[in-house]
Amino acid sequence: MSTKKMLALLLAMVMLVAVFAVGCSAPAEEPEAEAEAEAEAEEPVVENVFLSFATGGVSGTYYPLGGAMANLCTNTVEGVKAQAESTGASVENATLLETSESDFALLQNDVAFYAVNGNTLAKFEESGAYTNLAGVATLYPETIQIIASKDSGIMTVEDLAGKHVAVGAPGSGTEANAVQILAAYGLTKDDLGAADPLSFKEAAEGLKNKQIDAAFITAGFPTSAVTEVSTVRDVTIVTVDKIEELAAEYPFYTEQIIPAGTYKGQDEDITSVAVMAMLAVRGDLDEEVVYQCTKAILEGTDELGKAHAKGALVTADTGLNGMSIDLHPGAERYYVEAGLK
Repeated sequence: MSTKKMLALLLAMVMLVAVFAVGCSAPAEEPEAEAEAEAEAEEPVVENVFLSFATGGVSGTYYPLGGAMANLCTNTVEGVKAQAESTGASVENATLLETSESDFALLQNDVAFYAVNGNTLAKFEESGAYTNLAGVATLYPETIQIIASKDSGIMTVEDLAGKHVAVGAPGSGTEANAVQILAAYGLTKDDLGAADPLSFKEAAEGLKNKQIDAAFITAGFPTSAVTEVSTVRDVTIVTVDKIEELAAEYPFYTEQIIPAGTYKGQDEDITSVAVMAMLAVRGDLDEEVVYQCTKAILEGTDELGKAHAKGALVTADTGLNGMSIDLHPGAERYYVEAGLK
């Protein structure tokens, strides 16, 4: 072999060894480290999100509970600030979610059902079925309380005929409950002396000032509006005992006992009916935001109990009881991870 060929062969061998050495000098990334890096890159982040919680009147149960829920989201979920807003409650809240004017809302489970099915209440029959409501959790029983001034002589639902009665804010869940309960006893709003479309606060003022004889109030007891009235006027809590008749037509209704002593002057247990309060969310809200807030609320129930007595009844274990609409994917993820679904 010639000297020139020998030199070319040696040069080629040197270059091959150099390439091999460079390839070996950069060790492959450990599979575990690579997986961790990918996980960090994919980890969802919540940034600069403001959430509105639609609640109810300031004298009801929804407002303090919604405030506590908003605080839990703000204080627990990084990147989130939330605030409770006073509203006309259930029906208005369903509309606020549908139009994305609010992000979370407290409302009755029957009203949520009516909204997504576009029936029963005039509001939803006119607008058609809502498509932007999703469930987060059911919270506690909402008791239909019929409060009458003692000097009105009202002792039964039938006694409401010819009387001046507050039947709930226009289009509210309370108004729907009033109409349904009156019907169970063979009455309509036309049989009343007057059917005033008043909020909880307005109804309480009307009772205190002797402007009305009775009021329908759908809320967790004790309701502050009723407590206020009972401190200045003697009141009667009217029994609702047509449980089977109501449940046959409206399956959301369940029997509920208002224990003696709930309100001043109430010496005995009173039988009534209840629906369920629930927390809903607009369906198009980001899944990670809903997941994180659901977790914060359902794992922070001590704070809810401090805000209102009914908050002590809220648990993750019962969060799906009476759920009347489809869950939001973020809420569903929480229940699945918690082994509750």
